[in-house]
Amino acid sequence: MDRKLENQKDLLNQDPKVELNSQSVAKNPLNSREVKPIQRRRPLRKNSRDKNSKPEFEERVIAIHRVVKVVKGGRRFSFSAFAVVGNKKGRVGFGHGKANEVQDAVKKAIKDAQNRLVSVPIYRKSTVPHEIAVKYLASKILIKPAPRGKGIVASNTVRAVVELAGYTDIYTKTYGSRTKINVVRATLKALLKLRTINQVAELRDLSPQQAQAQKV
Repeated sequence: MDRKLENQKDLLNQDPKVELNSQSVAKNPLNSREVKPIQRRRPLRKNSRDKNSKPEFEERVIAIHRVVKVVKGGRRFSFSAFAVVGNKKGRVGFGHGKANEVQDAVKKAIKDAQNRLVSVPIYRKSTVPHEIAVKYLASKILIKPAPRGKGIVASNTVRAVVELAGYTDIYTKTYGSRTKINVVRATLKALLKLRTINQVAELRDLSPQQAQAQKV
């Protein structure tokens, strides 16, 4: 018992402060002024597009149809949308989408049009290289080149395709059925059949100057 009391007295008499060795403090690199604070690296940010920048491709909705399907439980309604996409630099596409909501159908149509882009020739950055007439089902279309500054002479349906393709001066005339979908397909069919002067020169084994002097 006497030893336990003596040990308790010794613990109470001890100083709680701990003396640090001066040599260990000097050797500690954390206490030196040369040590720089740890800098945390910021995560790399992806290059975000400017909100004010215009998209490369423009979209236009040609038509939206409501579709009704009769089932045992009643009638089911859905929507079918048709859209045209183009960059006004010779790239244009036509797409179709179906969904239960109008917005979803339009999104599907635009995505389908982007997946079906085709290239069309533009003569002198404004018009078509030559005249052409094409028939698609019951729709017919005639396309002619126009002088610079004339503008686009076309219906609203054909104008949407021609403008997004990049033409600014052109004559067009539609015959037969005026169904929007058939007219758009006829217009794209006509634009795809256009040939540039270089292509005609290769087919006829002529120089571009000789091919330009002749009728395409």
